[in-house]
Amino acid sequence: MIYLWLKAGHVIFVIFWMAGLFMLPRYFVYHQEAAADSPENALWIDRERKLLKIILWPSLTVVWVLGLALAVNIGAFQQGWFHAKLAFVLALSAYHVWLAGYHKALARGERRLTGRNLRMLNEIPGIAAAVIVILVILKPF
Repeated sequence: MIYLWLKAGHVIFVIFWMAGLFMLPRYFVYHQEAAADSPENALWIDRERKLLKIILWPSLTVVWVLGLALAVNIGAFQQGWFHAKLAFVLALSAYHVWLAGYHKALARGERRLTGRNLRMLNEIPGIAAAVIVILVILKPF
């Protein structure tokens, strides 16, 4: 029964994390459209900070804790599909950290990417999630 609770919690927090990973780059697009010295700019900084602090960082932490507990519970560390999944989750985690860094850059007034670049980056979590789901469900190797 513990396995099912771990799995349910893991899936719930993956959904929260993915929602945040889809939202934050979209926030960045809107943020960059605001004038750097405007009140709207300050609102976007605060919105991004709250999304990171309240949803993204806690979800990332719970996803990792429950995911590793599940992996131990089912002996996944000896399975090839799990190694591939782990690589994609590590890449998504690195993407998350990069997004947090880009938030800090925007808060300092640095606008290094275009709205188009940010919209394209917004596809990363969807592609990664699709591959991860295929690996977990099909266990191809």
